[in-house]
Amino acid sequence: MAQVEKRGGLLRKSSASKKPLKEKVVLMYDEIFMTEDPSKCSPRFWEELFLMKVNLDYLEGKLESLDGEELMKIKDNINCLFQHCIQALGEEHPIRVVNALQTLCALIRGVHQKNKSTSGFDIINMLMGFDKAELCMKNLMESLDSLLCAEGSESLKSLCLKLLLCLVTVTDNISQNTILEYVMINSIFEAILQILSHPPSRREHGYDAVVLLALLVNYRKYESVNPYIVKLSIVDDEATLNGMGLVIAQALSEYNRQYKDKEEEHQSGFFSALTNMVGSMFIADAHENISVQTNEAILLALYEAVHLNRNFITVLAQSHPEMGLVTTPVSPVPTTPATPLGTTPPSSDDEHRLHSGKLCLIILTCIAEDQYANAFLHDDNMNFRVNLHRMPMRHRKKAADKNLPCRPLVCAVLDLMVEFIVTHMMKEFPMDLYVRCIQVVHKLLCYQKKCRVRLHYTWRELWSALINLLKFLMSNETVLLAKHNIFTLALMVVNLFNMFITYGDTFLPTPSSYDELYYEIIRMHQSFDNLYSMVLRISTNTGQWKEAASKVTHALVNIRAIINHFNPKIESYAAVNHISQLSEEQVLEVVRANYDTLTLKLQDGLDQYERYSEQHKEAAFFKELVRSISTNVRRNLAFHTLSQEVLLKEFSTIS
Repeated sequence: MAQVEKRGGLLRKSSASKKPLKEKVVLMYDEIFMTEDPSKCSPRFWEELFLMKVNLDYLEGKLESLDGEELMKIKDNINCLFQHCIQALGEEHPIRVVNALQTLCALIRGVHQKNKSTSGFDIINMLMGFDKAELCMKNLMESLDSLLCAEGSESLKSLCLKLLLCLVTVTDNISQNTILEYVMINSIFEAILQILSHPPSRREHGYDAVVLLALLVNYRKYESVNPYIVKLSIVDDEATLNGMGLVIAQALSEYNRQYKDKEEEHQSGFFSALTNMVGSMFIADAHENISVQTNEAILLALYEAVHLNRNFITVLAQSHPEMGLVTTPVSPVPTTPATPLGTTPPSSDDEHRLHSGKLCLIILTCIAEDQYANAFLHDDNMNFRVNLHRMPMRHRKKAADKNLPCRPLVCAVLDLMVEFIVTHMMKEFPMDLYVRCIQVVHKLLCYQKKCRVRLHYTWRELWSALINLLKFLMSNETVLLAKHNIFTLALMVVNLFNMFITYGDTFLPTPSSYDELYYEIIRMHQSFDNLYSMVLRISTNTGQWKEAASKVTHALVNIRAIINHFNPKIESYAAVNHISQLSEEQVLEVVRANYDTLTLKLQDGLDQYERYSEQHKEAAFFKELVRSISTNVRRNLAFHTLSQEVLLKEFSTIS
């Protein structure tokens, strides 16, 4: 007997003399693609269709193969198929519902592929017909809402979310996807929240639910009132917020786990250790070899939660026992798919990593501006051990994880900013990220000054990092000025020092910390002298940077006063006591003895800042980010989420 092979909807016998036989479902699809109503000759046509296993590839391929004119000829049949799919969602037997959901996915994607060059209204007309669109979408959204909220099949819920993600991401620019108007009118927000607040459904579907919500929030967010934004901003249910936080934390922990695994694999053996050491000498010019998919969709979800809902801030300070954060998980966290939706593949051009870095710094900016968040971050009664990734560098040893101190969370944020400053001084200088990093530090200092929070932190590491940044800007002046206004960043750094000089006595932990600030300025006086010489040279010449450099000149007045006041006294002390090189304690002794005669100028506005505004400053960035996420979600859906085998195992019998 000849062996039967199945390919692309055809049943092909191995004997070449026979014509290939088509699957019954493919024959039924072919009838739909005729101009006649298929149910005229077969009254049970639609009923039988949804008992057949869907052939996604054939259905989508068929739609894509037709030109616009051919597609218009069968519009009535496409409309009819769409409507019968929606009707089938109300059927009791799950096999019909599964097949209807699958068919809707294929229809939406196939018609969209065919109509890429046309408007969203054409797609609506092709799928449903203008006259029936409102009722169709109302019925569809109500059915999906019921399926998501019911206590039934987890596979059905999963497929409902896939269909919604398919619907949302059929256009790269989701704000041009007019079908989403109906998703705004017929909200599924409560269904998403129910998934997030219920542990079993959250474990199964939390990831897709969070990504879906992040995308829906970004539909025409600047042009009209988006009900998902409004509703997300007022959520105060603890279980829901914790559920959302848990999903985000799990996904980000999985990213960190993957990175750590890659790093350990990368650093094994003597040769790797040697090349790492040599490579770190040129790290400023080299791409980092360790590359993991960046999860921009989850970062976007975290941003929207932090930015829109102040109640979510409390979630950030909570530990999640379900996550098992203490030990590295053996297998990926169940909530996060193997190829997560909205992840960007590792890229060689660093563009996506820059976007992810920018989004992380924007999230930290929102947190650093929030009074409630700052109260959590600075709370002495809430201490955490935070293991930060530290880039291997030749002049420092890697800290052992077990030696991590237990401190308020703000210490980890400051450590992270210091780490960023130290490790990103490179030829392709990320100016925008540095500006945001310094702004985060400044906003945290403003809170500490305002609330007189005396944080026990190793401030010297920050001061040292800031001075090294100034040295980098000076030594690369010509190269950097060709692309950036480095004086804006230099002014911000100098004003951080001015903040410590002017208000440090209100927030530094001890009087000796203030003494150490002066010691560090005096010790590194050559760097400040060089900076003054550079900005004076540029501000006295005519050129585009004259005004920007002049601002730095004026900002250096107190730093120069400190240097000019104490240096002669230190030299005199050394001469009188016949000491060629003073110890730190001896310098500090001179500093303490001569504070009274130091005169400083009061500088205004050091503790003021411009608050973050997405719409006015970051709209273009977020539009491009959401476009990228939409594209990646659509691609990853196509790869691994619409296979029926797993779904149909659950419904293997027909009653």
